[in-house]
Amino acid sequence: MKHPSKKRLLEVAVSVALLLILVLWACILQWTEPEREARAARKRLFAVAKVTDVLLDRAEPDSWTEGRRLGEQYLELEIITGAYKGEVFETANYLNAYLNVDAKVGTRVIVRLDLDDQGEPYVVSIPNYDRGIALGGMLLVFVALLVLIGGRKGVMALAGLAYTMACLWFILVPMLLRGAEPVGVTILIVALTTVASLFLLTGFSRKTLCAVLGCVGGVAVAGLLAAAVCRISPLNGFNMSEAEELVLRSFDSELHISGLFVSGILVASLGAVMDVAMSISSACWELRCRNHGLPRRELFRSAMNIGRDAMGTMTNTLILAFSGASVNMLLLFQVYDYPLLQIFNTDAMAMEVIRGLAGSMGIILTVPLVAALSAWLMKLGKE
Repeated sequence: MKHPSKKRLLEVAVSVALLLILVLWACILQWTEPEREARAARKRLFAVAKVTDVLLDRAEPDSWTEGRRLGEQYLELEIITGAYKGEVFETANYLNAYLNVDAKVGTRVIVRLDLDDQGEPYVVSIPNYDRGIALGGMLLVFVALLVLIGGRKGVMALAGLAYTMACLWFILVPMLLRGAEPVGVTILIVALTTVASLFLLTGFSRKTLCAVLGCVGGVAVAGLLAAAVCRISPLNGFNMSEAEELVLRSFDSELHISGLFVSGILVASLGAVMDVAMSISSACWELRCRNHGLPRRELFRSAMNIGRDAMGTMTNTLILAFSGASVNMLLLFQVYDYPLLQIFNTDAMAMEVIRGLAGSMGIILTVPLVAALSAWLMKLGKE
C-alpha cells in the first residue's frame, strides 16, 4: 500500500497537471484566434438600469395572454452600471405577448444604448429584466447546499463542475468555431472533464480509473450510435432550429454545423453516464474491500445487479429530461392534430428520440463495461 503522503503528492500533481492543460489550451486558442470583424451584438452597448418613474402607462391585461399586460409604457430610467452610470433617460417600452418587460417604479431592467448623430447616448430598447440578482442568489443557495451537505466531497464536486464548464466554454466552443471535427473533439473534451470531475471527487484510485474508462466508453458509444442513426435517417446539425442563425452568423468561421447535433448528445449524456459509472465502480470497490477473497466472476455479477438497478432509473431520467424540453412541441402536435406518421418523422421529434435513446444506450452499455473493468482491475495485485 502506498504511503499516504506519496499518494497525496500524486493527487496534487495530477490536479495541477489538469489545471495546466485547461489554462494552456485555452490560452493557445485565445492567442491564435484569427482576427474577425466584431459582430453587431458585440458593438451594441447594454447596461443595467432602474425605473425611477412611470411617466405614461397605456398597457392593459389581455385575456388571450392569460393576464399579461399589452400596450405601451413611457419610462424614466437611471443607468446603474457601465460608462453612463448615473445618467437618466426617458424611453418607450412596448409590451406584447412575447417581449413583455412590464416595468414598475424600482424594477431593474437591461437596456440597450446607442449614440445619436451628436454622439449622445439614448435608450434604444428594453429587451429583458435584470435577472442577475435572482440567478446569482439561486447559484449561491446551490453552492451552499452542496458544500454544507456534501462537505469536502461537495467542494470537490463543485470544482469538477467549474472545470467542466470552463472546458466547454474556453476549449470546446472555440475549437468548434475553428473548424474542429465536432464528434472527435467533443469525445476528447468529455474524456478530459470526466477525468477531472471523478478524480477531484474520489482521488487517485482504481475505482476512479474504472469509472473514467467506463464513462468515456459509454459516452463514445452513445455518440457513435447517434452518428450512425443520423447518417441513415438522415439527420445532422442543419436540422436543428438554430442552424439557420449559425449559418448566417458564422459565415466567416470554419464551423462544421453537420456534426453539432451528435456533439450535443455527447455533452448532454455525460452527466447521467458518469453517475452510473461512478455508482457501479464505487459499489464494487466497497464489495472488494469487505471481501478480498471475492472471485472476479462474483464481483462482476454483483456489479451487474447494481448496474441494472441504476440503469432503469437513470434511463428514465435521461429520456424524461429530453421529453421535458419538448413539451411545447408535443402540445403543438396535439393542437394541430398531426397523425402519428407525421409526428415521428418530423425533424424535431426524430432528433428528440435520437437524443433520448442514444444517451440511454450509452448508460446501458456503460453498466457491463464498468462491471467488467471493476472485476478485472480491482482484483489485480494488492492495495
